[in-house]
Amino acid sequence: MSSTSTRRTRFAVATAAVAIVALVASFQLPASARTPEGDGYWLAAKDGGIFTFGNLGFYGSTGDQKLNSPIVAMGAHPTKEGYWLVAKDGGIFAFGGAEFFGSLAGEPLGSPIVGMAVTPTGKGYWMVAADGGIFAFGDAGFFGSMGGRETTAPVVGLAPTPSGKGYWIATSDGNIFTFGDAVFRGSRLGRDLNAPIIQIVATRTGSGYYMMGSDGGVFAFGNAEFYGSTGAMKLTKPLVAMGLTGTGKGYALIAADGGVFNYGDSVFYGSTGDIALNAPILGGAIGFRP
Repeated sequence: MSSTSTRRTRFAVATAAVAIVALVASFQLPASARTPEGDGYWLAAKDGGIFTFGNLGFYGSTGDQKLNSPIVAMGAHPTKEGYWLVAKDGGIFAFGGAEFFGSLAGEPLGSPIVGMAVTPTGKGYWMVAADGGIFAFGDAGFFGSMGGRETTAPVVGLAPTPSGKGYWIATSDGNIFTFGDAVFRGSRLGRDLNAPIIQIVATRTGSGYYMMGSDGGVFAFGNAEFYGSTGAMKLTKPLVAMGLTGTGKGYALIAADGGVFNYGDSVFYGSTGDIALNAPILGGAIGFRP
């Protein structure tokens, strides 16, 4: 594996206090929807603050609201004209063209929500809990879960297949569970990890996937190509999210301070790396054009 040049340029846009915690994978749009206004990425903080870079629009945030539970993940609408935020208690906040299809707010949960994914149509979404429980809303199908079953380590995320008829679930020790039409392409279970796995992202074709560790180590399976990582770098803050470009030939890695690392054909549009944040970054969403 050989890495491309790494870029972690920091860009201060305003005094803010938000911590980045996650990155939402990008979507490949029909040619008619690919406009220059669709290039860029959002970064989401634990308090629901949203930072926009490139030409993506700002559709709202929870940065000025008192939340019952912190935000843990973000999901982008396939048109890139809206997004969802999900809280640890399963509460959902919809902005722009993203519609509300239901939530778990107020419902008793056996384990906290740790991630979400949007269906290919944008008419539904899944939530995943740390025990592997899956909750489907809108046109999201339920194809099984690890809820009530033994896992080797806590679940950290899920990635849907391109058809929306299946998904992969990943655990912090690199184990992979498949449901529906998701195909197993390999895992890191039983192999040494310098840092726990924090995210899984599927390739555009669904014939492979990536896993990323909190140190920025990137592990590619199936037809996923390796373009570089921060695994051997000394980082100021841990990595929290990964997102693919529209072509699938590159990716961006996001750190908890909002630092952005670009590989392959991923383009750098700025970061919050030099901003004093009210809360750490927990994730984001990428909207790169193919």
